Amino acid sequence: MPSRPTKQAPPPLQVDTVRVVLAGTAVWVVALVVLLLLGDRVDPLWVWTCVAAIGLAGVGLGIMRWQGQLRTRR
Repeated sequence: MPSRPTKQAPPPLQVDTVRVVLAGTAVWVVALVVLLLLGDRVDPLWVWTCVAAIGLAGVGLGIMRWQGQLRTRR
């Protein structure tokens, strides 16, 4: 079996995960506000989906803080 030349993996991207989580949370908050403004015209499942997403983002931010990814502003 002929040997294939192996490629080196590209270096990992430097991503500000806190900013990504906060941006995603902001989108879910906007969606929640829109759904609440629509009132009874939407299925309550969508409202609870937004609430769950916001809650999970809070858990994620708590884990990031525990891991030291969040910088405290002094």
